[in-house]
Amino acid sequence: MTPLDQTHAAMDAAPEDDAARLRFYERLADAELFLLLSKEPEGDSISPELFDLSDHSFVLVFDTEERLGTFVGKPAPYAALSGRVISSMLAGQNIGLGLNLEVAPSSILIPPEALKWLAETLTNTPDEVEATPQEFTAPAGLPENLVTALDQKLSTAAGLAKMAYLVGVSYDTGSQSHMLGFVEAIPDAQSALAKAVSEALTFSGIEAGALDVGFFAASDPVAAQMARVGLRFDLPELAKPQEYVPVTPGSDPDNPPKLR
Repeated sequence: MTPLDQTHAAMDAAPEDDAARLRFYERLADAELFLLLSKEPEGDSISPELFDLSDHSFVLVFDTEERLGTFVGKPAPYAALSGRVISSMLAGQNIGLGLNLEVAPSSILIPPEALKWLAETLTNTPDEVEATPQEFTAPAGLPENLVTALDQKLSTAAGLAKMAYLVGVSYDTGSQSHMLGFVEAIPDAQSALAKAVSEALTFSGIEAGALDVGFFAASDPVAAQMARVGLRFDLPELAKPQEYVPVTPGSDPDNPPKLR
């Protein structure tokens, strides 16, 4: 059972549970998917194989190479892309997504309108404000599914920061909130980390929820204060590459491949 199999099973078992459906779509966005192509990539352009099913055309993706091979039954060209890249490519083109069709428990047809919603949700960016923390406390009253979502989301952020602490916080403005404070985050990765936290909040299904994000050096006294009362998340270290791997078309989310 892959993570997509597991979240799909939970969604299928509780069709009225919005939180279960949101968790499935979050896993879909974060997963590496293998997109079946009609021919080998040409430069930065790819040509997905299109299938006319139901009332729409669909591209086919699989969450393992083995599942793609089982479906096709012979060698076939494919592109390995994240779910978020694929959803942004297809949004607005009236093309749906066929996931693991006939080869896995998570076999499902995702219609174009659902892909459009996912792409729009993933483009939301958090607001940036400035305030000075005055006091940190242990986090309290947060839903368990949000803590789980944060843990899963941060597990995909290898090498972007050393750790993070979830704390309650009081600001100099008199406001109170919860904050996820990152320690030793790569400066260029701060916006991506803030967006990842925003997505975890969104896909947890918490209405009108808010979670602040801060970035601190390990030598900052604030880091020590958070360590005393906060819930700690250790981010994975970035694995050292063992060999050169050519860049797969679409692996850069800021430069998705062109459809032909």
